[in-house]
Amino acid sequence: MRTMSPPQRPTTGGTGGAAGLMPGPRKEYIEAFDTPDALDCDGDDVFAAGAPGAVPPQRRTQRAATPSEGIGGGSGGDGGSGPGGGGQEPPGKGARGVAKGGKGRTFTGVAAAAVTTVLAVVVAGQVASGPHGGGKTQAQGGSERGGDTASRGSHADDGRGAASPAGSPAPVTYDEKMAALYPLDAKLRGSGAFRTVGGHDKAPGRGQVLRYRVDVEKGLPLDGELFAEAVHKTLNDDRSWGHGGVRTFERVSSGHADFVITLASPGTTAAWCAKSGLDTTEDNVSCDSASTERVMINAYRWAQGAETFGDDKLHSYRQMLINHEVGHRLGHNHEICPKQGALAPVMMQQTKFLSTDGATCRPNAWPFPKG
Repeated sequence: MRTMSPPQRPTTGGTGGAAGLMPGPRKEYIEAFDTPDALDCDGDDVFAAGAPGAVPPQRRTQRAATPSEGIGGGSGGDGGSGPGGGGQEPPGKGARGVAKGGKGRTFTGVAAAAVTTVLAVVVAGQVASGPHGGGKTQAQGGSERGGDTASRGSHADDGRGAASPAGSPAPVTYDEKMAALYPLDAKLRGSGAFRTVGGHDKAPGRGQVLRYRVDVEKGLPLDGELFAEAVHKTLNDDRSWGHGGVRTFERVSSGHADFVITLASPGTTAAWCAKSGLDTTEDNVSCDSASTERVMINAYRWAQGAETFGDDKLHSYRQMLINHEVGHRLGHNHEICPKQGALAPVMMQQTKFLSTDGATCRPNAWPFPKG
């Protein structure tokens, strides 16, 4: 048996260690714990997250050593006795006999393996949990999600389907917003104060130009810009009141307006309709308050629709609301269903019913549905 001189420590590595001894610990364990302060040769903390050789965010898979490899399995370690050895032992390390050193190395290797496994699990947990963000969940693409940022009718989206950054949701289109259902209390009474939707939309057609303004009650949880866009597109559709070039509609935000289309809470709508002797509270409907400048659109109906159209025809229902109430402003009165299965006249009270005198009509948003 070859013995070691007292100032030296038994080394590991080689292809099998000293003959007849218990295999030594793996080379990487010895290197990890024998280097002063667990630093690598460049002075970096080998267990720091992101450092070269740091424990990855997954548990390491241990491969069983073969008898010829020993635990180390290396071909010449740090100061090993195998080919290519000759490295010096770090100063200050105590010497052990070969026989005693074999058992000591075994316990050291087992302890090192256990500590390394614990460190790997801890580091992996930290990497997986990510940076602390005050309890907020970080959305894909790096933005923090505060509440429902995907709420319908976001003012940040212009509804034109512009390209979005990689990894972020595609913007909601105008048609999708117009088809969406929005929550609103049927008994809501708002502030009674209004804000005018800014901007200017030119009259696109020919004929008599009617100028209108769009006001939205302050504090409503609805998209006023979407409402203004819907009004302009609806009134200037060839199926609407400008059909055939009779008239065209221009949206203004200042100066003279022939009328003001107003989106307001049910309570505020009722108050303004009562100024013209109209009661909208029974069925929570809209009105043209003819003695005032305001055409009132009930925000509850705008948000929730009506059973006569159903949830799948909300876009069409909202177009009907605009055309019906502006129709009153233009001098048109209520109509009834002309015959079974026909399209309902736009001036029929379609929010309330689709049947009159035993005939049931189909819902319809347009004065001139054929265009």
